[in-house]
Amino acid sequence: MRILIFNWQDITNPLAGGAEVHLQNIFSRIVRRGHEVTLFCSSYPGAQSEQMLDGIRIIRKGGRQLFNYRVPAAYLRRFRREHYDAVVDDLNKIPFFTPLYVRDPLAGIVHHLFGRSIFAETNPLAGCYVYLMERCALFFYRLYRTPFFVVSPSTSADMRRRGFRAEDLYVVYNCVDHERHRPDPARRSREPLIGYFGRLKKYKGVDQFIRAVALVHGTSPGMRAMVVGDGDDRPRLQRLASSLGLQDVMTFTGYVAEDRKIELLQSMWFGVTTSSKEGWGLTVLESNACGTPVIASNVPGLRDAVKDGETGLLYTHGDIDDLAGKIRRLLEDAPERARLTANAIAWAGGFNWEQAADRTLEVLSKYAAVK
Repeated sequence: MRILIFNWQDITNPLAGGAEVHLQNIFSRIVRRGHEVTLFCSSYPGAQSEQMLDGIRIIRKGGRQLFNYRVPAAYLRRFRREHYDAVVDDLNKIPFFTPLYVRDPLAGIVHHLFGRSIFAETNPLAGCYVYLMERCALFFYRLYRTPFFVVSPSTSADMRRRGFRAEDLYVVYNCVDHERHRPDPARRSREPLIGYFGRLKKYKGVDQFIRAVALVHGTSPGMRAMVVGDGDDRPRLQRLASSLGLQDVMTFTGYVAEDRKIELLQSMWFGVTTSSKEGWGLTVLESNACGTPVIASNVPGLRDAVKDGETGLLYTHGDIDDLAGKIRRLLEDAPERARLTANAIAWAGGFNWEQAADRTLEVLSKYAAVK
């Protein structure tokens, strides 16, 4: 089977996140099963225009700002003549409106829909643009009965509330590469170390983590905190940490390579994830696989990834006192940390990329066969 994917960026892009990890892990395995996969995405400074990566042919054109307008032109001028058996539209923020012009069998992937939460990320004008584009596009995806892969029950429920039929939605979870993400007790920090890992975007709520650390560190001698990752909200977050007197407590690593990221996850006592909304929370599962439980916002997606009181803890999003209290609780209660750690490792072990690839291929083959 020949598969074409549209996504904003690929796994090598410095702005890549969970969507790109999901895409690369599933479709590289589909390639190894004997299928052909092409990814069309935006470019970035220093990137090759074409590249083979884990068997996936990556074609990069233009920057991110107007990439959504390049997709229909590229399909109509080039890709429709290459006769793909299936086209996959990875829906993220601004949609590509593929049902209006793609005539090959089409399926979508959605991690989470932004809805009104986009206004926490950007200015009102840009927020209105994304909000209206998403609402308008969903009308057409729904009208054409586009099947969608969703990464969690929360996202499936959100899509059903927006009028999509349950039979057109297929839950394929984010998973973990267990050969790389695994516990290493020797790396665990001797001093209390907690951290946030992920992109630094406003809607991720990392300022809540910083404010909670400011409340806790005075009563937790030797505690250190770490923010692992990069993004356009980093300057604001660093200014906030400085204004709260956390210069000697909190480290901002910026972007780190995969191996270093895993080492840092293995070293943390526990992680904190503060997003206002997620499709699933891949960073939670990766942390768990490294033996690190997570305190997370009790919001869609994250409440699927964290089993409250079993693999980690949930706090009320926006309630800094609640978050600080749960951080303090896990810092002071070693037996509780050990219990959550053991449960988190077992929980993460149930999510396997091979199974996710099998399920994705099964669904794509079903729709390709119909045509």
